[in-house]
Amino acid sequence: MAIKNPLAKMLVWIILIIWSVAVLYPLVWTLLDALKNNEQFFLNAPWALPKFPLLWSNFSYVWSKYNFSTYFLNSIVVTVGSTLLGMILAAMTAYILARYDFKGNKVLLTIYISSMMIPFALALIPLFFLLNDLHLINTWLGLILVYAALNLPFGIFLLVGFYKSLPKEIEEAAIIDGTSHYGTFFRVMLPLSQPGLITVMITNMLNNWNEYFLGVVLTNEPTKYTLPIGLAVMQAEMQYRVEWGPLFAGLLITTLPTLIVYMIYQRQIASGITAGAVK
Repeated sequence: MAIKNPLAKMLVWIILIIWSVAVLYPLVWTLLDALKNNEQFFLNAPWALPKFPLLWSNFSYVWSKYNFSTYFLNSIVVTVGSTLLGMILAAMTAYILARYDFKGNKVLLTIYISSMMIPFALALIPLFFLLNDLHLINTWLGLILVYAALNLPFGIFLLVGFYKSLPKEIEEAAIIDGTSHYGTFFRVMLPLSQPGLITVMITNMLNNWNEYFLGVVLTNEPTKYTLPIGLAVMQAEMQYRVEWGPLFAGLLITTLPTLIVYMIYQRQIASGITAGAVK
């Protein structure tokens, strides 16, 4: 709804500008601090502008010395694998629960949704022993399967509402044309659910990329650490002499990919949540 009152419009703009500054300032401050050395931190205020020459070498220093190249690769593989697996499983399950009426349908949906209220820390010990028995500790596959399973309830919850909002005539037309149930889903319904799938994909990606607790428990080899774990290890390795510039550079390397992806798909996320909320 358009705002016609000039004073109200100005007030909205002021609030949005203040909000934007509050959001962007920590990011800009992190970037500026990543271009400093320890001397600038101690002799000047931490929020002061960096002095020339700017230390862009802090990024390459972190990338090589603290093995951020390995951590970055691990995060990419685990995040992409778990996100795609969780998305396709959630889409298939949500489609069946939303479009097919069978005995136990509502009970199964309730179980999936209720599982979102259970803290995953309660299942941590049995989950560790299960993965250990399957020889999946310290593996990409182990993290991918666990992350995909954790993201499944939210994906089902969102996509069930989305599939219920699609007209049944679309499926009926596809079946009349001779399309099988599998063909109807993969060739017709799945493309139509793109806004909801993008929302699930981005949400899962953000959760998987930033996940720390499970990663610490299920991996104990440095070559399998993801970026959040690598950042904590980097800070621990510095011990009593913290290299503030490289530390902020590592923080920025860890944060920047999720910000870029969210900025690209923010409209699709909003439209997907809205579409899934209306039947």
